[in-house]
Parts: sequence; C-alpha cells; structure tokens
Amino acid sequence: MNHPWLHRYALLLAACTLFLVVAGALVTSNDAGLSVPDWPLSYGKLMPEMEGGIFWEHGHRMVATTVGLLTIGLAIWIARVERRRWMKQLAWTALAAVVAQGLLGGMTVLFLLPKPVSISHACHAQLFFSTTVAIALFTSAAWRRGGRAVEDSGLHGLAIAVAASVFLQLALGAAARHQALGVLPHVLGAVLATGMVLWLVVRVLIRHADHDQLRKPALALLAIVVAQVFLGIGAYMSRIATLDAPQPMPVMVAFTVAHVAVGALTLAVSILLAIQIFRYVRRPEAELVAQSVTA
Repeated sequence: MNHPWLHRYALLLAACTLFLVVAGALVTSNDAGLSVPDWPLSYGKLMPEMEGGIFWEHGHRMVATTVGLLTIGLAIWIARVERRRWMKQLAWTALAAVVAQGLLGGMTVLFLLPKPVSISHACHAQLFFSTTVAIALFTSAAWRRGGRAVEDSGLHGLAIAVAASVFLQLALGAAARHQALGVLPHVLGAVLATGMVLWLVVRVLIRHADHDQLRKPALALLAIVVAQVFLGIGAYMSRIATLDAPQPMPVMVAFTVAHVAVGALTLAVSILLAIQIFRYVRRPEAELVAQSVTA
C-alpha cells in the first residue's frame, strides 16, 4: 500500500538531518564547541541569549531536538501503517540511533570534547543521515513499483567496498577536524574513496546504462564526488590561507561546512546505489551453479 505523505515526511526528516549535519559542522568550524558548558540545558535555561558561540552551539541543539521529534513521529507513523516488518524494525532502529546520537552529543559537552567521543558523534551523524535517506527510498512509490532484474558478477562486493571506503574517508575527515590525526590520512583516504567510486560508477554505466534504478544513482554519485573533491581542495586551501586569522574566517567556514555536508551526501548516495544493486542485480546463473558445486 502506497503512503505518499509518509514518503514526504521521510524526505522532510532526511532534509532536516542534513541541516543538522551542517549545524554540527558550523559548531566545529566556528570553534564554538563548549560555548555552552552544560547539558541538556544551556546555562541552566531552555533558551539562553543567542550570541557569539552560543548561537552556533545552542542552535545545533535546537535542530537536533527537532530531528529527534521528527524521528519519533516517523517511527510511530511507520509502526501504524506499514505492513513490512523490516521497515518497522528499521524505523525503531532509526529512533534508537537518534537517541544514541543525542547522548553522544551530551557526552562531548560533559567530558569536555574528548576526541574519540567527538569523532564518534560526527560519524554516527553521517550514518543516521544515510538511514533517513534509505527510509525515504523505501517509502517511495518508485520502490514499490520495482523494476527488472539484471545479471552481473562481483558488483555486490564492489558496492559494499565503495560505501565502506566513503565511510572510512568521512571518519578520517572527522578525526582531522577534531585534531586527532593530521590531514595526510584524510587526503590519502580521498584518493582511495574517489578511485573506488569511479570504478563502480564506470562499471555500472558501461554495463547497465539502460537501467534507470542503477544509472541515476550512479550519475548522482559521480556528480557529488566531483563536487566533493573540489570542495575538499577549497577547504584545505582556505584553511591554509587563514591560519594567521584571529578567528575562523567566513570563507574557510563556508568551504569546510559545504565539504562536510557533501560528504554526508556522498555516503548516503553510495549506500542508495548499493541498495539498488542488491535489489536489481543478481549473479549469473552459471556462477551460482559453480559455487554450489564447489560447496
């Protein structure tokens, strides 16, 4: 049964979650961490004076609260109308994830920005955003309509490897932003992730260019990765150019925040492409027969 308003609500949650990623990047890029020293209240209030770093830190908390409430609504809605059991489980998993994300955020304040917790908080946010995007896909009419199956060998493993390499790159980026690692591992990770993405995209476009469910996310992933590479260069160059500035400069903040946001999109779309590959691509029958004989 199709629920178009549920799908629109899921899209809204995904958009708000991406905005939450942006809000978190603004806190880090503006050096506003610990501008509010207590949690869950802010200076003992629900709404402190929104000035200086408090604007970024408390604003981030307000967006996070909104996303949390929207996730509660989504979980309840899906539990009431969905017949697919796995979708209900995914919705409750998303709710548990947003609660865990809030607790991680609180721990970064209470324990004075410990690097492992801060990095986990950043990585978990990326995974949660990808989960909301996946839910938006699963609630869409296009997903329910389905499509034709195609055959390919080895594409499933490559899709998983691409998503894993993108996530590793995001983790290295978070470690660099929180000064747990230098920038070199992040740069090397970018080379690896970009190469893996290009390998997957070229293979999909060469072999399955006539398959809409595979071609469209592959092209989207390619465009996003190209943009991400240039944003990464801009973020690095702007940071170098403003090292002597007494405070974070707008150009550096803009490039860095955009780089973080597009990184989240890169992971989400790589996961969407992997989902579509697992749904529509099956291994050749001869390969399955050979595997069963070997087993």
